[in-house]
Order: sequence, then C-alpha cells, then structure tokens
Amino acid sequence: MLGYYIDLAVRSLKRSPGLTLLMILTVGFGVAASMVTYSVFRAVSGDPIPWKSAQLYVPQIELWGPKGHGGPGDNGDPEDAFDYIDATALMRDHRAKYQSAMYMITPSVVPADAGQHPINVEGHAVFNEFFPMTDAPFEYGSGWGAADDQERAAVAVISDKLNRRLFGGANSVGKVIDIDGKDYRIVGVLNKWSPQPRFYDVVNTGGFTTNADDLFIPFMRAIDMDMANDGNTNCAETPAQSGFKGLQQSSCIWISYMVQLDSAADAAAFKQYLDGYAREQQHAGRFSWAPNNRLRNLHQWLDAEHVVPSDTEVSLLVAIGLLLVCLVNTAGLLLAKFLRRSGEIGVRRAIGAPRAAIYAQFMVEAAIVGLSGGVLGLLLTGIGIRGVGWVLPKDIANLAHLDVQLLLLTLVVAVVSTMLAGIYPTFRASRVQPAWQLKSN
Repeated sequence: MLGYYIDLAVRSLKRSPGLTLLMILTVGFGVAASMVTYSVFRAVSGDPIPWKSAQLYVPQIELWGPKGHGGPGDNGDPEDAFDYIDATALMRDHRAKYQSAMYMITPSVVPADAGQHPINVEGHAVFNEFFPMTDAPFEYGSGWGAADDQERAAVAVISDKLNRRLFGGANSVGKVIDIDGKDYRIVGVLNKWSPQPRFYDVVNTGGFTTNADDLFIPFMRAIDMDMANDGNTNCAETPAQSGFKGLQQSSCIWISYMVQLDSAADAAAFKQYLDGYAREQQHAGRFSWAPNNRLRNLHQWLDAEHVVPSDTEVSLLVAIGLLLVCLVNTAGLLLAKFLRRSGEIGVRRAIGAPRAAIYAQFMVEAAIVGLSGGVLGLLLTGIGIRGVGWVLPKDIANLAHLDVQLLLLTLVVAVVSTMLAGIYPTFRASRVQPAWQLKSN
C-alpha cells in the first residue's frame, strides 16, 4: 500500500512541477539556514570534556577589592585569574586531588639542523598534575612527575605537530630540544589534542583558538628562566618594579588556575578553604575587604565567561524563525494543492476509501516534498558552512563542519517539519464531502 501512495504522490507532484519546485526550495532554504547556524552553535556550546567536566572547577578569589569593581558590566564577581603570589600559595597548600596554575608562553624552539630557522611555538607553563587533570592524550611517554616540578627540571611535553616537524613523527621521548637556548629533555608527546572550547585557559583564549599548544614545560622552570607571560595581564595598579620580576611581585593577574574535585563534599571543602585563605590574607593586612570568592564547575565557568558568543545564539533563533516561516508557506502551498484535488478526493471517498487512506496519501506526498527539500538543504548546508567565515570570527567558523550526525539531522528535520506542515492541509482535504463534489461535478 505504501508503494501505491508513493506512486500517487509522484504523479501528483509531476502534474504541477512549478508548485512542487517552489515547495522544495522553500523547505531546502529554511532547513539549510537552521542547520548552518545549528552547526556553529553546536560547535561553540559543546562540552569539551564531557566525561569529566563535572569534576573540574575554576577557583576565584577577590584580589583587588573595591578597586576591581565599578566598571561597565561589573556584576560583583572576583577577578577571573590569579596573581603570582596567590597562585603559588594555593599550589603549596594543595587542597585538591589535582590542581595546576598555568600561564601562556611563546618561546623559540631551535631545530638540531643548523640550516633550519628557529620555530616560534605557543604553549603553557604548568604543573605536573595538569596532564591527568585534563586527561591530555599521549602518543608517546607521559607528563613529568612531582619531583621534576620541585627540582625545576628542564623537561618538556610537545605536541604531535611539533614532533613531526622536529623528529618526523618518531618516538622522541628522551631526546633533547633547544628552547630559548636551553636544552630540555622530552618526556612526552601528545596525541592530536586541541579541545574546543579551550577549557583549561578560557581567560587567554576566549575559549576558541585555531592554534593548538605545541609545548608544555614546568611552571617554576619557566619562572626561573624568566619566560615572560604571553597571555592577558591586568593590573589594578602599576607594579612597583618593571619587567617579569616586577610582575611576579605585583597584584596584577595573569595566571589561570584549575582544580579537580571528585565529589560535592570535596568541592564544599575546597570552597571553605578559599574563604579561609581570604580571611587569613585579610588578617595579615593584604586584603582590607571581606572574602568574595567563587568556585565554579566547568559548565558554570564557561557560562560565566560567556564562551558561547551571544550572536550565535541570536542567529540560531533567527534561523529557527526563518524555518517556521518557510513551513507556514509550505503549509499554504500544500493546502492550495490538496484542495485543488477535491474532485479526486470525492471520487475516492465515494468508492469507499476511508479518511485514513486520504490522510496516508497526502502525508506521503508531504514526506516526499520534505525529503526532496532535505536533499537540497544538505547541499545548501554544505555551502553555508564553507561560507560561515564571512560573518563569524575565523576561530569559531572553523569549528563548524558537516558530519554524519548533521547530515541525518538535516534530513530528519526536513521530512518531519514538512509532514507537520502538511497536517492541516491533509485534515482539510480529508474532510471533503464526496456527495457535494460529485453533485458539483
């Protein structure tokens, strides 16, 4: 019976090719617009580490007091990064399962081949617990140990990209690389890893970047080597001394911080510790204000930092609105098409066809229109994703892609939405009174 309805639908659509093409174009453009914007929204709002995001937290401590508030859009939150004094103090106290202070570095790596130019790389200075905390995947070796942090050892973890460039992709663990004129022993090579959003350092990346970190070295080693911060630096007052040493002794914030807390009880205990630490600094005379701290899990942190751009949310709503308009137009076209066939419907009803058969016939026709519009929508979605960089920042536009999931979703949305649009026209068509139609004809 389904084959019979499909045959009837195809014949009907062929009889009015102009109207059929118009409906397919309407569905195709509406679906494509919604799917392109959805692909961007999906990319920027995804969970970068879903199996662990509930255990990752970002602490915040009020470091500047009233001086840090009062600006445009101020919501009373403490600063979103740490100064050197407080970051290292939290590392010494070590109240979390894993924790790491970190800051951005951009040193030069000098290849062993004298004929090659130095390579400027991006990376982070971190503590050894950064790697198990973020579940960074290793192709060779592993991260360094706690002893390496304490001894400020000259060790490094490099990316697979840098490993291919320097060593042709071979296992380079144990080999030595020259970083800013100093030899470092490679202890690990990361597998391809560039989480989006860049959850471990949202402050410096805004959440999205096209560049993966190529190098990680011990935090205190970077400090000893005067490896300057290449990320954001914000100051409530001018440092007393200039240079990188002066930055370390100032209240300027430039260090990101993340901790892993495996349970709600652990999170509550760590928040209590933060409040206690702030009170200690208040009693010591460093802070003249009451504690104002935050401990946000990863989802809350990404939301607080507005990682999902507001324009992508607005674009998604606009695209959904456009799809609804297209479906309303499609419903109108289907209604006109179905009612124009009242005579055919009357004959079928007169010879015994039940209303359910009329429903099935026209819903199949709507589904074929939806499927055809979905195929067109796939083509337009692919074109739209390639052109999304014209209207959105490159770092965000590069995240949008057409995969199997989006392909299937596009087809499903097209078919289901068109069938929904066809419900009322089909209902009206099924209510045709056969006696009236036969008498009028």
